[in-house]
Amino acid sequence: MPADPYEAARQAQRGAVARRRRRLRRSHPASVPADASANATAGEPPAGSPTQRQGRAAEARAAHHLETHGAHILAANLRCRAGEIDLVAREGALLLFIEVRERRNPAFGGAAASVNRPKQARLIRAARHFLPRLVQRHFGGTAPACRFDVVAFEADGPHWIRDAFQA
Repeated sequence: MPADPYEAARQAQRGAVARRRRRLRRSHPASVPADASANATAGEPPAGSPTQRQGRAAEARAAHHLETHGAHILAANLRCRAGEIDLVAREGALLLFIEVRERRNPAFGGAAASVNRPKQARLIRAARHFLPRLVQRHFGGTAPACRFDVVAFEADGPHWIRDAFQA
C-alpha cells in the first residue's frame, strides 16, 4: 500500500477502470457484429427493464394495429433532446406523429389521459425537430399536413385516437 493517500486513490481508480473494462468486454463479446442490436442474439433476454420491454411490445402492437388500418409506418423511436416520438406513419398525404400508451389499471384516467399538456409539448418539440428530415426523405421536400395521434392500450384493447391534440 503506498504511503501517499493520493497515489492510493489513483491506484484504486485505475483498478476500478480495469474492472469495468473487463466487465464490458464480457458483456459485449467481439463476435457480435457492431450493427446487431443487443436483443437480436439468440438465447439472450431482451435488453432493458421489464417496463421498457413492455413499452417496446406495446409499440410493436401499435405499429401492427396501425398498418392493418391503412397507415404505413415510416420510423419508430425517434429520439432527440426535446423528447421521443414512438411512431411516425403516413396515412395518404398525412404525416402522423404517434404516441403509444398502455395502462392496465384505469385508476389514474387510463392510457389516453396520460398524454397530458407537458407530454404534448415535448412531442410537438420533437416533431418540429424531425419534420424537415422526414419531409425530405418521405415526401420529396414538400411539407405535408401533420397530425398527432395516440394509440392507447386500455384493458379492453387498442384505441387509435386520431387528431388527439393540435400543435
